[in-house]
Parts: sequence; C-alpha cells; structure tokens
Amino acid sequence: QLQASGGGLVQAGGSLRLSCAASGDTLNNYAVGWFRQAPGKEREGVACISRGGGRTNHANSVEGRFTISRDNAKRTVFLQMNGLTPEDTSVYYCAARRVILTAPLICDPDEFDYWGQGTQVTVSS
Repeated sequence: QLQASGGGLVQAGGSLRLSCAASGDTLNNYAVGWFRQAPGKEREGVACISRGGGRTNHANSVEGRFTISRDNAKRTVFLQMNGLTPEDTSVYYCAARRVILTAPLICDPDEFDYWGQGTQVTVSS
C-alpha cells in the first residue's frame, strides 16, 4: 500500500514536500511516480524515479521547481515542490510499478499498477 501525504494550502511562490510511504512490501523493486489530476483534466505525470534512484524524469512544466527523490531504507519517495503557482493546484497521487533494474524509466500513468490515495495541493494567488 502507498500512502501520500504533505499536501495543503500554500501561497504562490511557496513550497511543499510530498511524501509517499509504502507499507507491506519494500519499494526497492519499484519505479515510483508522482502524478496529478485537476478537475476536468486528465491525470498527468509530474515526476518519476527509477527503483535505484539514479534516474529521474520531471515534466517540463515542473522542471527546475520540483524534485523527486527516494529513501529506500525508509520506503518513502518524496516530491519537493518549490516556486508553486496556482497552475500547480491539483490532487497529487503517487504510484509504483515493479520493474527490473535496467528497465527504462516510464512516466505514463497507464503503466503504473499500484496507487495511493491522493493528497490535495492548493496554491493561492
């Protein structure tokens, strides 16, 4: 199971740090991604990280502002979000997919099998 947390209300320009904690199985064999979905919009990939943490992929819209990282010992993946704008307002989800070590890093939500509940991020102008 995945548990996302850390969302909240923040002013534009502010920061939040989301956490995705795994219970039960270890995350060591899983690539993990953060996705978001705003009302009336499709779910989109925000950032993904390989199972070892050595490769990351950030959406163009968040590049330079958001950073995904992971701590496998703590079974947790983080999304540090800086320079938030009202356009970042959304429900954020974390998800995992089991992969081999050399698998390409894919950040397509359709490729992920295990999903946590969402955490709301609201950015006021």
